[in-house]
Amino acid sequence: MQKKFGSMVAVIVWLALVASPVLAAREYWIAADEVQWDYAPAFPINPMTGKEFTAEQRVFVEQGIGRRYLKSVYREYTAGFRALKSRRAEEMHLGILGPVIRATVGDRIVVHFRNNTSFPASIHPHGVRYTMDNEGAPHAHAASNEHQPDGVVAPGGEFTYSWDVPERAGPGPNDPSSIAWIYHSHVDEAADTNAGLIGPIIIAKREFASQDAVPRDVNHEFISLFTVFDENASVHLATNLAACSEICDPDADEFQESNLMHSINGLVYGNNLGYSMRKGERVRWYILGMGTEVDLHSPHWHGATLLHNGNRVDVTEVLPAATKTLDMQPDVLGRWMYHCHVNDHINAGMMTNFIVE
Repeated sequence: MQKKFGSMVAVIVWLALVASPVLAAREYWIAADEVQWDYAPAFPINPMTGKEFTAEQRVFVEQGIGRRYLKSVYREYTAGFRALKSRRAEEMHLGILGPVIRATVGDRIVVHFRNNTSFPASIHPHGVRYTMDNEGAPHAHAASNEHQPDGVVAPGGEFTYSWDVPERAGPGPNDPSSIAWIYHSHVDEAADTNAGLIGPIIIAKREFASQDAVPRDVNHEFISLFTVFDENASVHLATNLAACSEICDPDADEFQESNLMHSINGLVYGNNLGYSMRKGERVRWYILGMGTEVDLHSPHWHGATLLHNGNRVDVTEVLPAATKTLDMQPDVLGRWMYHCHVNDHINAGMMTNFIVE
């Protein structure tokens, strides 16, 4: 009887182990760093036209503070923050975005965060599962009714976040093999994200993913953040004003307009690099949004169509903090325009190219 009972216990334990997902820890070392950012490094040439910027375009790249701003960005380091990691060729298109945090369903994500900026910052993830201590956002505790900063990091401080990736964080029934979420600082969200603290999370189905959690059923992945960085609302506004080379009146409408950077991954007028692919390859696009009521964007790809949840499109839409995942198989060679289709946003530089070879 005792032997039979022991066998039954062993079977129950085995079944529990089989039924329970094994959490693989995917570890990242990410810092918030202050950098000088150039929205249009090819200036005075507009890469979209191959000619010098027009007077209308110079409003956004030369007038007021110009095209260079102090910003804060997420950057990836080696373990223990020993060295800054260089971006690989396939990551060059990311621009101002933080490092891609990857995982598969059933994993655990561990992010060691160091705040090298001059203001409190955090990493708040979308989509994944976290406790309030790992939320990366200040909130009121019900017991004390006090504002408690959970995962909020003071300048010079560090914090380790732990997030789980349950099935509800991964691709749904109508999704492809991977989907995107965003992460960003959430202490003073508007000021933090306008400063530049935002990045992507990509979650893949385990059965379609490589050991590094990269989907194996596509040849390329491209990530695009469509947002109007409002430098008037950035935490770095005072510092950037001090560097202004001309008279800058922060209350003047013209000056405020010059600080609205209509960008794709923090770059304007085709200054993006790395959106390159070959004809016939399977290409996955992750579209991210962030911003205010003006950030209603309609990304449009010339010369190709894409699949989104079974629907064929060449234009999609994205709202602030929303994401879209679309698949493309380009069939025509060329240097194709890729832009937001809102007229004001086109004129202000929210455009670039993708290249099919």
